[in-house]
Amino acid sequence: MDVLVINADLGPLHRVSLRHAVRMLVRRVAEVHEAEPDRLIGVYPVPTVVRLVRYVVTKWRYTAGPAWSRAGVMRRDGRRCAYCAGPADTVDHVLPRSRGGRNSWRNTVAACYSCNQAKGDRTPAEAGMVLRIEPATPAWTSLGGR
Repeated sequence: MDVLVINADLGPLHRVSLRHAVRMLVRRVAEVHEAEPDRLIGVYPVPTVVRLVRYVVTKWRYTAGPAWSRAGVMRRDGRRCAYCAGPADTVDHVLPRSRGGRNSWRNTVAACYSCNQAKGDRTPAEAGMVLRIEPATPAWTSLGGR
C-alpha cells in the first residue's frame, strides 16, 4: 500500500510506502491528513495521505521533468506497445543502444516482446515498423498517480 505525501500547502509531492510514511510520522516531519477508518498501526491511524509539517520548495519539479525510468516509460505509454498497440512488457530503444542510443524519454517506448524482437538492433525505419506514438518527456503530473 502506498501513501500520498502532500506538501504543507496541500500540493501533492510523491508516494511512499506505508512503512516510510509511519517513519515520517514518528520523526514528526509529517502528520496524518487522511487515514483508513478504524485501523491503527501502534498509536497512529493507518494513513492514506500524510502532510508535511514544513513547506518544501519544489521548484525542481517544474524545470527539467522527471528522471527517465523503465516504469516511467511504461506508465507514460499506458503499457501499450508503440508498434502494434498490444499489451507492452518491455522497453524498446528507438535508436538501439549498440548504436549510441541512450536511456532517455525521447529514445525509448513501451513495446511488446514480439515487436521488440522483430525490430531487433535496427531503427524502426530499417525494420519497416511504424511508431504509433512520438516519444516525449512527460510532465510530472502525468507520472504522479498509480
